[in-house]
Amino acid sequence: MKKFRKAVFVVVYSLEGKKPEYLLLKRKLHWKGWEFPKGKIERFELKRKTARRETKEETGLDILKLQKHSYKGKYLYPKSFKDRPNLVGQTFQLFSGEVKKGKIRLDPKEHSSHEWFTYAEALKKLTYGEKKKSLKIVNDWLMKK
Repeated sequence: MKKFRKAVFVVVYSLEGKKPEYLLLKRKLHWKGWEFPKGKIERFELKRKTARRETKEETGLDILKLQKHSYKGKYLYPKSFKDRPNLVGQTFQLFSGEVKKGKIRLDPKEHSSHEWFTYAEALKKLTYGEKKKSLKIVNDWLMKK
């Protein structure tokens, strides 16, 4: 049976300027490229708690306002990973999290750097369709607020 890892995506943004800026992390574990905080939902953990925990673990920042979005999906891994035996892909639930810009503390095993981007810049940096769609959903939602 094909098993999927259950996870959350968290589009992290700051509203300290006139327009939102989005925090992207440069991935180095399993693949290379830009992404936002994401991670596995632990057993018996609520998705909202996972979104806050993963953001804190991967950036060192606390979420001020957390929003669950209706977008969810799944994707297959491009290859098998030793640390994820029996898993063929990942499901995800989209969240967005507003933060105050501060010192970023990356997990050096997973990410090599970070940067704040405008929507247009972030969209160009993201590689995968589900991440681009996630960013667009959050940006559209913020523009309506």
